[in-house]
Amino acid sequence: MKVSKRYKTIAQKVDPKKFYSIEEAVELVKQTATAKFTESVDIAVKLGVDPKKADQAVRGTVSLPHGTGKEVRVLVIAKPPRDEEAKAAGADHAGYMDYIQKIQQGWADVDVIIATPDVMGELGKLGKILGPRGLMPNPKSGTVTNEIAKAVKEVKAGKIEFRVDKAGIVHASIGKANFENQKLIDNINAFLSTVLRLRPATAKGQYIKGISLSSTMGPGIAIDKNVVLNLK
Repeated sequence: MKVSKRYKTIAQKVDPKKFYSIEEAVELVKQTATAKFTESVDIAVKLGVDPKKADQAVRGTVSLPHGTGKEVRVLVIAKPPRDEEAKAAGADHAGYMDYIQKIQQGWADVDVIIATPDVMGELGKLGKILGPRGLMPNPKSGTVTNEIAKAVKEVKAGKIEFRVDKAGIVHASIGKANFENQKLIDNINAFLSTVLRLRPATAKGQYIKGISLSSTMGPGIAIDKNVVLNLK
């Protein structure tokens, strides 16, 4: 793989053998975010779980104190008059069969879909379309609910969903490189605290095996996993 001069330059700022504190990692990730656009700041946490076991498939949501810095496009699938309630709460799109038909035809230009329980019979038929894209609403993530206005406002304010992948890693975007340091630190602490809280009872041994922070186009910065002890 060809590595750009820009990447080689910023990679020299990161010691691959060092484990940084959260404060150090945040300062460093901002220094390495030198692309021509405002890069996102992403976190990856390697967990000591077996994702193949249903009771160890870590999944959850967290409301980041300072949001992600990204404009989240929300679609609400609901029957009238709940669709109007969703629009009043800030949803970008809201409707019922018209949007189900649009999705069937290939449209999915949204980041989050929220639905009321009474429409899941029809929406559930689109699992093969929405599932692979991570858009299928789920009660566990709060995206299947009768509290439509509350759900829309939470997502717009910075509530994110995450789940462990096949490699036992959870990924999340926790802000933008132009955020103030403390805002990124607060978001990281909120995310890690939530991951800790979701530790499966059946998970044995070390739960947090590694933590890495990076910007969209930057190198990974290893965070000292012992920092999570302070979060407990």
